[in-house]
Amino acid sequence: MGRIRSYVALGDSFTEGLDDPGPAGFRGWADRLAEHIEADQPGLRYANLAVRGRLIDQIVREQVPRAVSFRPELVSLCAGGNDILRPGARVEAVARRLEEGVARLREAGAQVLLFTGFDVRHVPVMRLAHGKIEQYNLHIHDIARRHDTFLVDLWPMRIFRDPRAWSEDRLHLSPDGHRRVALRAAEVLGVPVAEDWREPYPYLPPPVWTHARRADLRWARHHLAPWITRRVQGRSSGDGLDPKRPQLAPLC
Repeated sequence: MGRIRSYVALGDSFTEGLDDPGPAGFRGWADRLAEHIEADQPGLRYANLAVRGRLIDQIVREQVPRAVSFRPELVSLCAGGNDILRPGARVEAVARRLEEGVARLREAGAQVLLFTGFDVRHVPVMRLAHGKIEQYNLHIHDIARRHDTFLVDLWPMRIFRDPRAWSEDRLHLSPDGHRRVALRAAEVLGVPVAEDWREPYPYLPPPVWTHARRADLRWARHHLAPWITRRVQGRSSGDGLDPKRPQLAPLC
């Protein structure tokens, strides 16, 4: 696209930036993308309304109208992942709600940047959601075509099958994972960058089987169990949290 003077990021923990620590909280791919845009086109105004744990209804009901009120030139929207991971979620219903949000943003004149889900077949437990994510991705491709949006297709990006692209919880990206998503998003938008998201990681020997199983147990105890507990209790990690950049303002 042409010059980008205003950008609003919508979504959940992925767009909020977990687990990519910055000087004032989490940074994340969206902040990094804004920095790439600013470096190429100084004067960007940027807002990030994403909050961890948010479901598709919350994002479309709360974040989309606020983004529309800002009248930005670019809006990134990645939503539905938290819904898809929940037992009994209907993929078609989640996709319909996503399309409602996209349609409203496009009607307001914004360019929209969508994202597919990652291929998580290599991640223990998460691989159980593989089929639903793949099905949801097909809907996202169709939505992108129908509404003429930009699309970052994360599914075929093999670099994200490396554990170094992920944080300890195996659900959120590492700082380097966020860096690579930002580079890919910039590429899709036509924003020049000095790095290549395809750069391979240095060789890493496969882990010893016993070490890997101990790591799985630690992960289940420290990350999976608390996640399940929150789901059972109807709580979210984002309860009571506000967006980190609630206003459209200069990046610096």
